[in-house]
Amino acid sequence: MDYAVFIVAMGALIYGADFIIKESERIALHFNISHFVIGATLIAFGTSLPEMAASMMASAQGKSDMAVANVVGSVIFNITLVLGIVFMIAKSMNPDRDLFSKDSAWVIMPLVIFFIMALDGKISRVDGTLFLLMMVSYLIFLFGSNKEELESELDEALEKEKFNWAKSIFLLAIGFILIIGGANFVVESGTNIARSLHVSEWIIGLFLISLGTSLPELVVSLVAIKKGNADMSIGNIIGSNVANFSMVLGGSALINPLTVNLTATKFDMLILAAASIALLFILANKLYNKAGGIFLLIILALFIQNSFA
Repeated sequence: MDYAVFIVAMGALIYGADFIIKESERIALHFNISHFVIGATLIAFGTSLPEMAASMMASAQGKSDMAVANVVGSVIFNITLVLGIVFMIAKSMNPDRDLFSKDSAWVIMPLVIFFIMALDGKISRVDGTLFLLMMVSYLIFLFGSNKEELESELDEALEKEKFNWAKSIFLLAIGFILIIGGANFVVESGTNIARSLHVSEWIIGLFLISLGTSLPELVVSLVAIKKGNADMSIGNIIGSNVANFSMVLGGSALINPLTVNLTATKFDMLILAAASIALLFILANKLYNKAGGIFLLIILALFIQNSFA
């Protein structure tokens, strides 16, 4: 029964986030907020809503392992699974933007800050506040980015629709109900699954919850490929990972200080670092092809094999 509840709750979490993103964009367009501003904020916040809801709920229930593991797993899956698939199936990727010179700092800086904060075994409320300040700096960076890139993130169909306040408020309410309820049941059923399988809550957060909450990033990336904008997915993943570290961990730590055992989770932390360094290597050498995809999927295979072994 817990497995069914978990799957349904994860679906509710993802669909709820989608409702909130779409309606927020629709309302912003109604008030003539610039496409650039909407694009910048949605890139930073949009696809990380499921991770945020799940980790904050876990933190509120005192499940630090699950809250932190969700972020660690999501970042790993975003890089190795999502970008690995993107590089494998995209026909050609030649970004106009120099991703290495402009975005590489945002691949490694959140990771370094996370490790420094976790050295004492906890992420305090002060650490959480500093993480949120990092999100502010990332938003400032986004607002200095190429406007055309950010505007291309918008759903053009929404701009053409006739605005309806009642519909938007109703769908926003549905979205928040789904995301809050979904997050609650994801954490509760995930805990029960961990107990029934005699595995730790860390493993459930690292695999089941993080893989599920990474689905929006995968869907966005696959849609980008279909539209011929495969290179856009790299920026989405970098932005999503920054949001995972800053907003998700930061917000969760503000609710309850989080404990992190770097010794007990050293292999997962090594994979997290390896995936980030691999992405830096790919950006530096412009390996936006099957070679880069295979490279990332090998890291994913090692991650899965070792964890289940």
